[in-house]
Amino acid sequence: MSALICGSFAFDTIMVFHDQFKKHILPDQVHILNVSFLVPELRREYGGCAGNIAYSLKLMGEAGYPMGTVGRDFTPYAQWMDRCGVPRKYVREIEGEYTAQAYITTDQDDNQITAFHPGAMNRSHENTIDQSIGCRIGLVSPDGRQGMIEHAEQFVESGIPFIFDPGQGMPMFDGPDLVRFAEQASWLAFNDYEARLMEERTGLSPQRLAEMVEAVIITRGSKGSEIYTRDRVYQIPVASAVSLTDPTGCGDAYRAGLLYGLLNELDWEVTGRVAALLGAIKIGHAGTQNHSFTRAEFDARFQQVFGFSI
Repeated sequence: MSALICGSFAFDTIMVFHDQFKKHILPDQVHILNVSFLVPELRREYGGCAGNIAYSLKLMGEAGYPMGTVGRDFTPYAQWMDRCGVPRKYVREIEGEYTAQAYITTDQDDNQITAFHPGAMNRSHENTIDQSIGCRIGLVSPDGRQGMIEHAEQFVESGIPFIFDPGQGMPMFDGPDLVRFAEQASWLAFNDYEARLMEERTGLSPQRLAEMVEAVIITRGSKGSEIYTRDRVYQIPVASAVSLTDPTGCGDAYRAGLLYGLLNELDWEVTGRVAALLGAIKIGHAGTQNHSFTRAEFDARFQQVFGFSI
């Protein structure tokens, strides 16, 4: 097996409100808030960090194995995974639960109101990791709190190096929790906001964290990304995108690039650029699993954007 990707599966229901929330939400009346937004545009996407990362990694030709807990409504998602060739060996259905659901309404100013139901994700700790799984690299991404804690411990006990990528799950952990994850992981991955929050809660800068792990990767949106190691900081340029359609899921596509580079023992200069290009390809498509390419197409675009071959 190549990589075991622990994290969430979710249905994302995305709605567009053709107006501005601020015209309908009165600040002095929020204590009696009762509003309804007409949303003529709606789409339902397959999402969740484990599913998204495994999808992009599969496009790169690597069979990442997502591990997560899902509910009784998962059948359409399962069929999608089968069509895409993403393995479901470590996807566990929890009886009586729904798959995690995100309901996102966006207005004309790109403000968002989101309601999230974790559902089966809260029982992610019922999946366990041991040496018999046989993966080379692991990843702990946003999931149920106890699942993230136990999976990190199980990777360590099994001698499997892993990336800790707390993402939107970071608010569930305090400073000592985050320090423990850093002590257990081989690599840390954050966006710029999460990196600042990590430093605020732990007192550890990216440079200090890089002394504890093999690398700290921080994505900075349109400013590219940085990879901190003990010896240096790699400045990874942003890859040019054909269009800026939807940033949701770009971080997951980037993480797939990190896994690809680590699995193929590429240096950080190349790994970071593979990850950046995956993010740039994803941003050109609405949803988190609607981008597609052949490996030959990816290699040609990599050559065009960065001026050298992988």
